[in-house]
Amino acid sequence: MQIVFKKSTAALVALILIWGASWPINKLAVPYAPPLLYAGQRALLGGILLTVIIWKTREKVNWQENWQKYCIGAFFNTILFFGLQTAGLLYLPSGLFSVLVYFQPILLGLFAWLLLGESLSPVKILGLFLGFVGVAVVSVDGLTVHVSTIGVTLGLLTAVSWAFGVIYVKKISKEVDAYWMVALQCILGGAFLLGTGSVFESWSAIEWNRNYLSGLGFGATIGIPLAYILYYKLVNAGEASKVGSYTFLIPIVAVLLGVLFLGETVTYSLVIGMLLVAISISFVNFQYKTKNKSISKDIDN
Repeated sequence: MQIVFKKSTAALVALILIWGASWPINKLAVPYAPPLLYAGQRALLGGILLTVIIWKTREKVNWQENWQKYCIGAFFNTILFFGLQTAGLLYLPSGLFSVLVYFQPILLGLFAWLLLGESLSPVKILGLFLGFVGVAVVSVDGLTVHVSTIGVTLGLLTAVSWAFGVIYVKKISKEVDAYWMVALQCILGGAFLLGTGSVFESWSAIEWNRNYLSGLGFGATIGIPLAYILYYKLVNAGEASKVGSYTFLIPIVAVLLGVLFLGETVTYSLVIGMLLVAISISFVNFQYKTKNKSISKDIDN
């Protein structure tokens, strides 16, 4: 059990590092391509790569029975999530927009309570709230005075679509193969984004330089397919709200990587925000170690 637990912990750490690294990597790549074309390429290529890797298990697809599930997953987790995200970044600074997007763990905890019957104690609510405040504090230095109503709306809708997508995948996790769910939702959603981008954006606007190719390569191999596999596997192994609480660490990692590789500075806001995130996670997990021991044992197994 101890070995399995360590593997689960390693998977969670890997997920946090991958998604944390995605922000600065995408920051370097996005200026060199229209947003929908960039998002569509990453998703489609990632889905195709994963399909090649798992092709021997294609009998698990059950397309005639599960095609609607794949389409719904693609709608929430690829089309809406990446589409709204890329559109919203046109209206808001990345710092403010990331705060809005990482309102998702709060929504995930609420939706898991409403739709999946997971517990939502006062301590867990406080922990989730502190985590969001921590992310907000970390990002406060990047905020600007101008706030776009459209941008805020798109940011919140991105968080809502992401939370619904995770809840939906968890709910049908026993009906579809996790690997094929990720692969097909990336292919279907990526194709839609790419088609939409081809209509409203220009392929000639893409600059195929090192920064763009690095971002595209990272997203197509690690940032999307591998990360989503880890995420859904972890969500399906335990309570969605618990796994969701750890995503508060992702903006923290992104800021730290920005300090190391993009020359950004460490501020008091960063230190205070990291402390709040640490307290948030301890509050959420306190419930699992005391009142929900049986769930902890399931996670270990």
